[in-house]
Amino acid sequence: MARVREGLLGRAGEWLRDWSVLRQLHGEDANSTAAESAASRRLRPRLEEADTVGTSICPYCAVGCAQLVYAKGNDIIHIEGDPRSPINAGTLCPKGAATFSWLLNPNRLTTVKYRAPGADHWEDKPLDWAMERIAQLARRTRDETFVEKLPDGTVVNHTMAIAQLGGATLDNEENYLIKKLCSGGLGMTWIENQARI
Repeated sequence: MARVREGLLGRAGEWLRDWSVLRQLHGEDANSTAAESAASRRLRPRLEEADTVGTSICPYCAVGCAQLVYAKGNDIIHIEGDPRSPINAGTLCPKGAATFSWLLNPNRLTTVKYRAPGADHWEDKPLDWAMERIAQLARRTRDETFVEKLPDGTVVNHTMAIAQLGGATLDNEENYLIKKLCSGGLGMTWIENQARI
């Protein structure tokens, strides 16, 4: 029993000697390593494990804050604001700071969901199937509703049955191409961007 007590007292003494508060109270400079302990010296930043650092843009709003994405192998291990960005200078709002957690959320949908007309359940479909279906429905709607001329003979070449809403983080060049496709190629008139809404 005495050995156990001595062992406990010895470990408690080591812990007290290593406790940064007591060292600072005994006069060690608080700006030195006095705030460190043996446990804190063993800690390593998780970003040290990253073997790749990529850049991204926060997907939430029209601000377009830059992000640094840290990965180890094929796994993302951290996302933070990019301090080189003139837009956000390394800061992120609460939504942007949560990018990592929603990206790896087990409830995040990662497959195309389709519910047939009149069905009471969703089905998983391949992405290629969904893209082809969207293209077919857009083309069919355009063809069925396309107006070449107004009754007075004015040439309009448009459809009023389809609209396009762009994402807030698209840049000017992407928006330009989308506008050319939607208005010039498909004849759409209702074209808007989330950044303005």
